[in-house]
Amino acid sequence: MRTEDVLAAIATGLWRWDNASGTVTLDGEAARLLGLPADPVVLPEVAVRSRFHPVDWNEINGIITLAVAEGTLAEARLRIMDEDGRGLRTVRSRSKPVENLTADGRVDYELIGTIQEIAEPQPGTTAVHTPITGDWRRSREAFLLDAGRALAEARSTEEVLRVAASLSMPGFSPDGLAVFGVAGDRLSIIGHHGHDVGDEAPFADMRLDTDYPAAEVVRTGRAIYLPSPEDYKRRFPATWPLAQRFGRASWAFLPLIVAGRTMGAWMAAFKHPVSFSPDERSVLTTVARMLAQALQRAGVAESERELTTGLQRSMMPQLGPEIPGMRLAARYVPTGGGLQVGGDWYDVIPLPSGRFALVIGDVQGHDVRAAGLMGQLRIAVRAYASEGHRPDAVLSRASRFLAGLGSSQDSDDDEDPDFRSPRFATCLYVECDPRTGLLEVARAGHPDPAIRMPDGTVLMRPTAGGLPLGIVPDTDYPTTRFTLEPGETMMLCTDGLIETGGHDLDTGWARLRAILESDTHGAESLEKLADLLVQAVHGPSSHHTTGPLADRREDDIAVVLLCREGDGAGCGPAPRHPVRPARRTMLTVAQAEPERIAGARRQIRELLHDWADADQVDSAVLMVSEMVTNVLTHTDGDALLVAEAVGELGERRLRVDVADASDELPHKRQPGEMASSGRGVLLMEMLADSWGVDPRGEGKSIWFELQERSKRPDS
Repeated sequence: MRTEDVLAAIATGLWRWDNASGTVTLDGEAARLLGLPADPVVLPEVAVRSRFHPVDWNEINGIITLAVAEGTLAEARLRIMDEDGRGLRTVRSRSKPVENLTADGRVDYELIGTIQEIAEPQPGTTAVHTPITGDWRRSREAFLLDAGRALAEARSTEEVLRVAASLSMPGFSPDGLAVFGVAGDRLSIIGHHGHDVGDEAPFADMRLDTDYPAAEVVRTGRAIYLPSPEDYKRRFPATWPLAQRFGRASWAFLPLIVAGRTMGAWMAAFKHPVSFSPDERSVLTTVARMLAQALQRAGVAESERELTTGLQRSMMPQLGPEIPGMRLAARYVPTGGGLQVGGDWYDVIPLPSGRFALVIGDVQGHDVRAAGLMGQLRIAVRAYASEGHRPDAVLSRASRFLAGLGSSQDSDDDEDPDFRSPRFATCLYVECDPRTGLLEVARAGHPDPAIRMPDGTVLMRPTAGGLPLGIVPDTDYPTTRFTLEPGETMMLCTDGLIETGGHDLDTGWARLRAILESDTHGAESLEKLADLLVQAVHGPSSHHTTGPLADRREDDIAVVLLCREGDGAGCGPAPRHPVRPARRTMLTVAQAEPERIAGARRQIRELLHDWADADQVDSAVLMVSEMVTNVLTHTDGDALLVAEAVGELGERRLRVDVADASDELPHKRQPGEMASSGRGVLLMEMLADSWGVDPRGEGKSIWFELQERSKRPDS
C-alpha cells in the first residue's frame, strides 16, 4: 500500500508550500481537506490562503518565523472556510520550514508537511489559541521580544509609528492603528495606519471632555476594550457615528504612560471580532508600554537634535556673496554620536585690502564645550582678520586668545574638572587675492591643503606650520606663499574627513585623492564634489541597516573647496578647445627644515603619478633629492623648487628648477670609491635628457629636463 493511501485513510494530506515561487503543491487528500476537488494540484499561494480563516493566517506567520529561528516544527490549528466564508472544518498543520537560497541570493523558506482533520474547537472562543501545540505563551513572548527590539531601535517619531504599524500580533493583528497625543486640553493625532488621508480630521482637535474612548483613556489612565460594535454604541453613543463608517468589529484603546504620566492613547481596531481575553489584553498592554517609552525617547532625541542643529547652524557662517573669478563650496557634518555638536568650523572673511580669507579649524573634542569654544575662537579670528593683520599675526593672536580662555576657566574651582581642562585647536588660515590667485597660508597644526590641477592630478601642498592654537600663548606661525593657477581647486578639510573609518593620515589622503581625481563632471561639479567627499565617509543611515550603509563618522567633518575659474576647473564655463594644461608645483625647503626634502620627493612622485616610465620617475626623484640636499649643504640659504610637466600624455616634458641665493656654480668632481658625496653632476649627466645652470642677479638656478617615453630604451 502506498504512503499516500495510508495517510488518506486517516484523513491526512501532504503539502509543499514554496514561499519563493508563491506556489503550493497539494496531494488529493490535502486538496479535499481545503475544500477543493480531491485531486493532486499545484495552486498559487493566494488560492490556498483564501481557504484559511484570516485570524489563523495572521497567526501562522509568527509560528513559522519562530520555527525557523528555533529549528523546530511549525504546528498550528487552522480553520478552513468555503467560498462563502462559512467554516468547513478545523485541521492541524505540522510542517518543517526549510531555508532555500533564491536566484538573487536572498534567503527564503519552503514548508513541507501534513494536514490532518481534527475535532472542532469549543464554541465561544475568539480564535484558536493553541498555535504551537497549545504553546500560546511562547509565540507571544517571541512577538514581544521582536517588538521591543524594533521599537528600541527607532530613533524618530516617524520610525516608531512605522514599526508600530508593521507589528503582527499573534492571532489578532489589528488592521487600523492610531496614536493620540495631548495638546493642552485637546487630543491630537500623532500618527495613524490603515486609514485614508483626511480620516483623522474629526479626531485631530477633540476636547478631552468629549465622550470618546481615547479622550476617556487620557482622562482616567485606564484601558477601554470594546469587543463589538454594540459595546461601542452603548458606551459612547455620541461618537459612535464617527467610528461606524470605518466598518470595524472590535476596538482597544490603551493609555500611553511614562513615569506615571499619561502622554496619550493608542487605538488598535480590528475588522474581525476579538473578545480580548486576558492573554490578548496582556499583549496589548505590553505593546502600549513599549510604544509609550519609544515615543518619549524619540521625542527627547528629536528635541536634542533640533537644539544642537540650531546651535551648530547659528555658529556656521554663510559663504557670502560671489567672489569674481572664484567659486566656493563648503560642508559641515557633526559627529555621528552624542549630541552631534563639535568644534569644527570654517569661515570666509572679507578683508580691508579687497582680498578675502578662508579659515578652517578644529577645537579639541566634539561636545558642548568644544562647540562653545569654537564659537568664541571663530569670532576672535574674524575680528583679528578684519583689523587687517597678516595671516601669521592672526594665528598668533588667536593662540593667545584661546590660551587665555583656558587659564581663566582654570581659576574657577566650582566648575567640573573636565570642563575646566584646557583645550587646543588646529587651524589653517589662507589669505587669497582673487585677482592674481596668490595664496598666503599660515598653519597651526592643521592638515595641509590639497590642490586639484585642471587635468585631475591631486597634490598635497606642504606648508610651513606651527603648534596648535592655545598650547603656547606666544608662538610664531610662518607663512607659505603660492599661486592657485586658473583651473585649479584647493581643498581644506579637518581631520574628521581623513582619519575616520579605520584610516590613518596616509590611507585617508589616498581615499580622498581617488575621489578628487575621479570628479571630472565640468561646470557645476564643485557642489557635487563636496557632497562626494562627505558621502565617502558615511552612507545613508537607517534604524534597521548595518554594514556599508551604517554611519561611520568618528569625528566632526568640515571641508571647504576653493576653485579659481579657468579651463578644466570644474567650475565655470568649459573650454571651447580643450588643451591639456601644464602641471606645476612649487616648494620651499628652508635650511632649518631639512626634513622637508622628503616632502619634495613626494611632490615629484605625485606630479608624475601617471608618467609612462617608472624608471624616469625614480630618476627625477633622485635628482631632485640631490639638488635640494646640495643647496642645504653648500649654501646658507633656502632652496626653491619649481617643477612643471607640459604636453600630451606619452609625450610630456618635465622641467625641474632648484634656485638658491648662492653665486657659486656646481662643478664636476671625481669622487673616490668610498666618498659619500660629489656625484651630483655625474647623476645629472647620466639621468637627465638635458640639464644646466642659469646664473641670476642674486644666486643661480640648477635645472634638468626629462622627455617622457613609453618604455625604457634597450641598453
